[in-house]
Amino acid sequence: MTYEAEVQFKFDATYTHDYGRGFGSTIGDDEFIPEEHFLITAPAADLNAKQYFKLFEKFMLCVGMCPSSIRSGAMSLVFNDYVNEEEQRKVCKEYELTMDEDLDKKFEEWKVRDEEWERLKNAPRGPMGTVLQQQEDLIGLE
Repeated sequence: MTYEAEVQFKFDATYTHDYGRGFGSTIGDDEFIPEEHFLITAPAADLNAKQYFKLFEKFMLCVGMCPSSIRSGAMSLVFNDYVNEEEQRKVCKEYELTMDEDLDKKFEEWKVRDEEWERLKNAPRGPMGTVLQQQEDLIGLE
């Protein structure tokens, strides 16, 4: 048994000059194409979701969408009020993103790391540049 599938994105546009609008109607006419037709086709038998989005991104670029608007639209599919927060967190983990709700926790982690870095940076150095352990640190180990 054979399975064949094809997906198509089609865009047709025409531009008709309007001479009745006065002087401003002639500005920029040489920048418009009277007709545009785009047909993007791809074999769809084995496309995954990312490949479909990549194909649709190409189509949206062809019809004049800005790349940042395309990315914003894609992100709005995940980060909106209708998507479960657990699903949003899965995407955040996959792409190493931090949600706004988690920024306070991240900031506290950064402060602890900064304090530890300052302590190590200013600690007395032994031979070969190694950090010497403080006497107070060793008391708890005995």
